[in-house]
Amino acid sequence: MRFDVLTIFPEIINAYISVSIMKRAIDRGLVDVHVHNIRDYTTDKHRQVDDYPYGGGSGMVFKAEPIFRAVESIEADGIKRLKLLTSPGGRVFTQDVAREYAKSHRAILIICGRYEGVDERVKSIIDEEISIGDYVLTGGELASLVIIDAVSRLIPGVLGDEASTEEESFSDGLLEYPQYTRPREFRGMRVPEVLLSGNHQMVRRWRRKEALRRTLKQRPDLIEKIELTEEDRRLIKEIKEEEQWM
Repeated sequence: MRFDVLTIFPEIINAYISVSIMKRAIDRGLVDVHVHNIRDYTTDKHRQVDDYPYGGGSGMVFKAEPIFRAVESIEADGIKRLKLLTSPGGRVFTQDVAREYAKSHRAILIICGRYEGVDERVKSIIDEEISIGDYVLTGGELASLVIIDAVSRLIPGVLGDEASTEEESFSDGLLEYPQYTRPREFRGMRVPEVLLSGNHQMVRRWRRKEALRRTLKQRPDLIEKIELTEEDRRLIKEIKEEEQWM
């Protein structure tokens, strides 16, 4: 998977991709991240990327010209890219969207929005506006990293253990079950006995039940969006009998 990121702060992107899982994925050739400084596509001596908005108002607006030049230069290699613009008004990025991107695209270009917005004409050359949530960030760099990270994790080989992606939160619509490691007891808190039993069927059932319990407590809206099995329904009944507040 190739990612091209257009930003005025390339150091933010480079810092993240130079460590941990992303670095290993890049070193192994599974992910390719190219960071482009939008200022490199300006033509004035001050390398100006923004200007005051027509009609007045506070803040600055990203100019269209350097972004157009950057996109046209990048696409000169003939690679077909999904072109995204990070924007608070865009489609909300979810695990399902990450799966869609990982499955349907081999190259993604992300324009990091900033300031009070981007010249509206930039939207004529993008495929989709994308948002990581209903809040305001200083710029789109953090959003672009969220997208790159979430999509990259779905690429075979990036995590090493393919089962990891299947068991994580949201992978099947539920929050992840509780996890424990050594020691068995810490400050009076013990690891559930079922996890020490060696009975794989009991462990699987416990994990599913606790994933359902956690989702019911913290994100009940997610339950309505997934297809529950008969076992899920039995487990939910048990949970509601155990949890008096439900």
